[in-house]
Amino acid sequence: MNKHDNNKRPDVAVIILNWNGERLLSEFLPEVIATTDPAIARVIVADNGSTDGSRQLLESRFPEVERLYFDTNHGFAGGYNLAIELTDYRYTVLLNSDVATSAGWIKELYDFMESHPDVGACQPKLLSYNNVEKFEYAGAAGGFLDRNGYPYCRGRIFDTCETDEGQYDSNIEVFWASGACLMVRSDLYRAVGGLDTAFFAHMEEIDLCWRIMLAGYKVMAVCEAEVFHLGGGSLPDSNPRKTYLNFRNNLLMLHKNLPKGVGSRKLLWRRMLDTLAWAKYVATCKFKFAGAIVKAHRDFSKMRKSYSSHPKVNLLAVRPYTRLNILTSYYLFRRKFFSQLKVK
Repeated sequence: MNKHDNNKRPDVAVIILNWNGERLLSEFLPEVIATTDPAIARVIVADNGSTDGSRQLLESRFPEVERLYFDTNHGFAGGYNLAIELTDYRYTVLLNSDVATSAGWIKELYDFMESHPDVGACQPKLLSYNNVEKFEYAGAAGGFLDRNGYPYCRGRIFDTCETDEGQYDSNIEVFWASGACLMVRSDLYRAVGGLDTAFFAHMEEIDLCWRIMLAGYKVMAVCEAEVFHLGGGSLPDSNPRKTYLNFRNNLLMLHKNLPKGVGSRKLLWRRMLDTLAWAKYVATCKFKFAGAIVKAHRDFSKMRKSYSSHPKVNLLAVRPYTRLNILTSYYLFRRKFFSQLKVK
């Protein structure tokens, strides 16, 4: 029998979480359907309580797509957790509604996971939908954390997105895979608790990948597969709410996933670094952003009490590229590209 027999239920659920995204579904879903092999994967749209015409669009234009309808908006994390709870596939791909997939993308990811049982999650290469020669901000060719917990990517450091010239086409173990297109073993996703709903938005996939690694699995970037991400659909950089979530969730992530003593020292150092960021905002009269940092630390102090257990292993000390100080590499030594980083 052919490994991908069409009469056989596929192994993969490609779940697109939608909330009032009628326009995005209309633009991106046809490409996802056309490039996703039905023998390997089933495309599912989980609607998070939309009030626009999303459901009518799905019923009339995409009847072949499986649909899950939720009565209310459960948020990004809660929506995916519920969708995966209601489906029963060996693998799940969390796919943003603003991602265009390419021919063969799902086969590359599926075959890689099938042949690497030690890998718990992976991502394809993410390129910009609006500028296909550039890596996309939210994941590029695989994500890392530096020694202080700051995220960066192979192909994107802070606001510098590199041109894709094939320099990062190799598959590589990473610290985190992008939530824009994240393939995960469904049982493992459930076993580690899924996405943390307390995060609301931003860095929830990094937290998930950290827990996947703590469970003994690898996270990989599989760059034979590539997709194109529009990005910027949630909160723009000009919104202080994004600053608040990024600072708060980064602190939560470190507190949760580092050994207690290590975490306490790291968070003390991060408070000093965040104070410098606060001072910069004050000096440039960006008072709403400065206030967002203060609020982030205040809310973190309350929320940290919900996480009482801590791992014994410090993954920031043993994973690739985590001993770097990305702040000094980027701003002091002007190393803007991943290939320029000096790994100790």
